[in-house]
Amino acid sequence: MKVSISETYDEMSKKAFDEISQIMAKRKNPLICTASGDSPAGLYKEIIKNYSDQDKTATWNFVGLDEWVGMNENDNGSCHYHLNQQLFHPLNVSKERLCFFDGRAIELEEECTKVEDFIHEKGGIDVAIVGVGLNGHVGMNEPGTPPKLKSHVADIDPLTQQVGQKYFKEEKSLTKGLTLGIASLMNARNVVLMASGKGKSEIIKQLLEVEISEQLPISFLKNHPSFYVFLDKEAASLVEAKNYE
Repeated sequence: MKVSISETYDEMSKKAFDEISQIMAKRKNPLICTASGDSPAGLYKEIIKNYSDQDKTATWNFVGLDEWVGMNENDNGSCHYHLNQQLFHPLNVSKERLCFFDGRAIELEEECTKVEDFIHEKGGIDVAIVGVGLNGHVGMNEPGTPPKLKSHVADIDPLTQQVGQKYFKEEKSLTKGLTLGIASLMNARNVVLMASGKGKSEIIKQLLEVEISEQLPISFLKNHPSFYVFLDKEAASLVEAKNYE
């Protein structure tokens, strides 16, 4: 695990961009897993600023990390909707280079198979970008999720349901989700965690100091051989910065 602590959110975003761009440059047709949310938004801005008018991302492929059951890209506030605005549309990502869970699908298990097949066809995930929830979830792998699972239908923890309402103009039912599993993320060549703001300080402290367990799903990634953690000063405010970059 490599931990980088930045003074500001913008500095954190630029450091993450530099790391990811170096990784992607080494791959011919790379596959990047994208998470929605506030923490990676600055990274996506960096990608667009540096690459939108170039051909560097023309061979990049994308897979979505997760989606709420009952929603897809047509639903304002969904994971896919946010990523369309933040990344996919500005980069003009074509349909064949993108695979995302459709939470409105009738057969949800088939959606999970579709996503895993896409990952296999593209030769595996080169970089998985993730955030962390206040309860330690990663993607929609909530506390108690077995680490052996790949893409699956998840039951959403009450805290996540509550926090998730911030993405919507009116209250939504957020009881289930579709997500890459911890096993899917562990199979990625590189995993990049981004966390920002004072609100994430306690869970970051737990990640760095507590033993690995199902009750803290993000902790399983500490066993990944190429796990990068990018934090701003506020998110890292409860840890000993001298122990990290």
